[in-house]
Amino acid sequence: MTMKPEDTLAAYFSAFNAGDTARMEALVTEDVEHRVNQGGTRRGRAAFAEFNAHMTKCYREELTDIVILTAPSNDRAAAEFVVNGTYLETDEGLPEANGQTYRLPAGSFFDLRDGRIARISTYYNLTDWMKQVGATGAGD
Repeated sequence: MTMKPEDTLAAYFSAFNAGDTARMEALVTEDVEHRVNQGGTRRGRAAFAEFNAHMTKCYREELTDIVILTAPSNDRAAAEFVVNGTYLETDEGLPEANGQTYRLPAGSFFDLRDGRIARISTYYNLTDWMKQVGATGAGD
């Protein structure tokens, strides 16, 4: 039996908050398309796993206030949430990390296929994040 989209996404966010990237990766299709805020598109479960390893090294995050919305067709969904994080290790091209904390509203859009996530597109305000971690010249 195929999981309902809201159950798939609830499991995905639960795995994210538990830091269980293997469980997150099990919930995506082999050919998942992962679009990162103001970044490129990664294709495939292996690229998604590499991204998760990088994120785990540089950031510790917990998502709260999660609201999941699904399309009647059950093949698309969206989620709104708040990212509560700590910047652990300097990420290339970004300000130096020294344990800064941040809190950001964010959202993701999903395509679903056969009970798994086939596309993830995530958006947040990078300028706001830069200001919160103390980047100089981050703008308003």
